[in-house]
Amino acid sequence: MSVNLVIVESPAKAKTIEKFLGKDFKVVSSFGHIRDLSKKNIGIDIENGFKPEYIIPDDKKKVVNELKKHAATASRVWLASDEDREGEAIAWHLVQVLNLPPEKTKRIVFHEITKDAIEKAVSSPRGINHSLVDAQQARRVLDRLVGFEISPILWKKVPLALSAGRVQSVALRLIVEREREIISFKPVSSFRVNGEFIIDTDKEKGARINAEASKKFSHEEDAKAFLELCADASFKIADINIKPGTRSPAPPFTTSTLQQEAYRKLGFSVAQTMSVAQRLYEGGMITYMRTDSTNLSHLAINTAAKIIKEEYGDKYSRPRQFKTRSKGAQEAHEAIRPAYMAKKSIQGNQQEKKLYDLIWKRTAASQMSDAIIEKTSITIGMSNSDTPFLAQAEVVKFDGFLKVYRESSDINGENGSDAVIPPVKKGMPLEYEKITAQEKYTSPAPRYTEASLVKKMEELGIGRPSTYAPVISTIQNRGYVAREDRPGESRHINVIILSGGSIKATVKTEKTGFEKAKLFPKDIGIIVNDFLVEHFSNIFDYNFTANIEVQFDKIAEGEKDWNKMLEEFYVPFHDKVSSTLKEADRKTGVRELGNDPDTGEPVYAKMGRYGPVIQIGDSSEDKKPRFASLRKGQLIETIELEEALELFKLPRKVGEYEGEEMLVGIGRFGPYVKHKNKFYSLKKGKDDPYDITGERAIELIEEKKDTDKKKEIKRFGDIVVLNGRYGPYISYKKQNYKIPKGTDPESLSEEDCMKIIKKNSGSGKKK
Repeated sequence: MSVNLVIVESPAKAKTIEKFLGKDFKVVSSFGHIRDLSKKNIGIDIENGFKPEYIIPDDKKKVVNELKKHAATASRVWLASDEDREGEAIAWHLVQVLNLPPEKTKRIVFHEITKDAIEKAVSSPRGINHSLVDAQQARRVLDRLVGFEISPILWKKVPLALSAGRVQSVALRLIVEREREIISFKPVSSFRVNGEFIIDTDKEKGARINAEASKKFSHEEDAKAFLELCADASFKIADINIKPGTRSPAPPFTTSTLQQEAYRKLGFSVAQTMSVAQRLYEGGMITYMRTDSTNLSHLAINTAAKIIKEEYGDKYSRPRQFKTRSKGAQEAHEAIRPAYMAKKSIQGNQQEKKLYDLIWKRTAASQMSDAIIEKTSITIGMSNSDTPFLAQAEVVKFDGFLKVYRESSDINGENGSDAVIPPVKKGMPLEYEKITAQEKYTSPAPRYTEASLVKKMEELGIGRPSTYAPVISTIQNRGYVAREDRPGESRHINVIILSGGSIKATVKTEKTGFEKAKLFPKDIGIIVNDFLVEHFSNIFDYNFTANIEVQFDKIAEGEKDWNKMLEEFYVPFHDKVSSTLKEADRKTGVRELGNDPDTGEPVYAKMGRYGPVIQIGDSSEDKKPRFASLRKGQLIETIELEEALELFKLPRKVGEYEGEEMLVGIGRFGPYVKHKNKFYSLKKGKDDPYDITGERAIELIEEKKDTDKKKEIKRFGDIVVLNGRYGPYISYKKQNYKIPKGTDPESLSEEDCMKIIKKNSGSGKKK
């Protein structure tokens, strides 16, 4: 019999905590929440103050029964769920469901799973913080009300729509609006002039300065005229400006900044970062990973100072505390840091090691000295023009925190300049080696990555540390947004080069529009967004959504009644839902592009049964319209008639093989080659159905045949013995049957196969 029962959310956390407590403690897991809102009648009693109607889901009943048995035999129960609102709600649900009496129930919280933290928590237990529970319930109930009332409208008014969420739909709006900015953006070109100069007195050593003209030129003629001036000009150092400066380290990680840096430096998705961080926390490696605080404990600051002095020397140590700046930062958490600063590396898989290393370096750097830098700006004057050339560089005089860590940027990767300027003096003459005027185009605002979307949401006060990852995952899982790469396209740019006294014009090719792991709205996402913004503009307004978060914060602080807050929201919201259901038109996203030049029939872009399509012709008794699916990167609202008609070139014949034609087309499951009534899939990202050749089609056919041969072990007419992903099995009349363990598939006869088929038929043992 266990004297003390400790309940946590996860088995991994339970295992770690059990190491620190004595034999009088038994640690068990609730596997997260044990109750959820009922789906019957929304699961909320609206008439009685929005009272939640909780049920124990079927998959949690066994867990709850086990917890009840443990609790019945324990003299004391310690609720050790996480210290945020979600964790507080889990503890409250455990009290309710397990009927835990107050006199034998203790609530403990800790920010890290270490021996000291656990012992400190046990020595200072508290009761349930009902304000935090109310804030969690308010969010859960409000999101259920929005989802359950708006989603049915979407099902009726928007084809293929799945559902709508309060914060998810605002995140979708950000992505759609950014995409429209990019679509409407008109690039403007100008010429930038860069010069490579040699120090006249030091030709043999070849010391060089790279500098850019201070003026851009709108037209090629103006750029060429400037280069003609350069050809006749003499150059000298007109001015030197040296400014000492410092660079300070970034604060320790919050949830948001960890997600951003893990994306930039490690290529982790937001969900991946949180999954790896969760494992590190539950293993006792780092502090709690859902936080918007940049605070560090005094113990962490002092320990970091000791490690930095030992590792790098006294001059590298500068203990400091950072102020939390994010809107509505939740409870007084710590930043994300290593549980033990003395541990520079850990055991684990590669992802865990990399993320831990990132957290360690960021924490250490935050407690290190500023970097001392020297900024040098040089002005190169021309004898016949008022337009100077400018060169800039930074010299690090003392690296400070840069010895350990340098923060990345969304735009240029690593911050800082790598330019080097040789020693020069004012008035020193220079000679140009080459001066180049190159055409440059303005760029639109970049599409969001998962990390930059989190950053934007945090800036707007939308969502909280626990919601960023699920919000971004949800809009992708619903098919409203896709995380994709785009190859970009080639663009010609004009270049004028002055070298050796002569000017030469040439044309270069550059890649533009290349995208890596960016968030693109899909057609259905755009249609859903437009419908929601048109009919529920206040609910999905950025300021309104941020204000809702502030209301939750006030509830958590005990300053606002959660039932009253829900009532203030729900009454006008429900009225709007009712009127929209009656009055709103169905949103099909249909766009007429023009007429087919061959038939004169109208051409439409629209949402089809399985996604966006082009339709030629209208449906009538004697004629059916023709359909073609849009390609990756094409949108209903931007596709033009010529592009649409190109889609009807499929299926197309690419040649003959073994006496029969090969057709390439696009089906429900993607692009394919059809040959002898069999289908062979094209390789994703490699084969384009519009460009694929006959030779490549034959390669795909033969490749699939070879794979099938290796897969097939034996054949007896309709009975085929095959090698599958999970081992050998029998296929017969489109049904699969497991081969008993220990049976050699090579030794099976037709009679043996029929015995296995008959024995397994109707027994539920089919593969």
